[in-house]
Amino acid sequence: MTTSDTRPSAWSLTIADITQAAVFAALIAALGLPGTITVGTAGVPITFQTLGVMLAGAILGPKKGTLSVVIFMVLAIAGLPILSGGRNGLTALSSPTAGFFVGFLPGVIVIGVLTALMMWTRTRSQTVPRYRVLPGIVINIIGGILVVYICGTIGLMIRADMTLWAAIAANGWFILGDAIKAVVAAVVAAQVHRGWPGLIGPLRRPTHEASPSN
Repeated sequence: MTTSDTRPSAWSLTIADITQAAVFAALIAALGLPGTITVGTAGVPITFQTLGVMLAGAILGPKKGTLSVVIFMVLAIAGLPILSGGRNGLTALSSPTAGFFVGFLPGVIVIGVLTALMMWTRTRSQTVPRYRVLPGIVINIIGGILVVYICGTIGLMIRADMTLWAAIAANGWFILGDAIKAVVAAVVAAQVHRGWPGLIGPLRRPTHEASPSN
């Protein structure tokens, strides 16, 4: 007879998880307070909120990081002026920046998943994950720049009626600044994980522990 496993799923949420996600949703909103600088002909603003998305994925991982961005996006779409420049989500979705706003969600998912894999890979003990800065920078670039830019490019083509190459070229204004954000997010994440280990758990619960049977 095998006893049932009553341990919570690796993807279940606790009150502490929800609280952490809410704090990072507030952080992303706060990073929009400095306002925006619009560059280029496409009218896409430079914003610090992509840094918040990178931090959410790199510090909280795929589960809590995704929840934080979902909370932020839902509040923005509900009409709260928490996007950079005091805009709300509906305004963003009807503008050339729609793709960048939508890209926050797949961006944080990619960063969170890859960060969890990085921290729990090559770790013999499943209780001591380690965040590494250089791989973290690469992960932030993949999720926070590449994924967001792909979504943003599609949005520019749809909302601004730009050609593919013109939309891709419009992203060139932001590469340096976003690369700096990727580095900053990785350095901050490394310090946070060193001080508060265990913020990101494994994507799957270890299965090496056999259930008792008789």
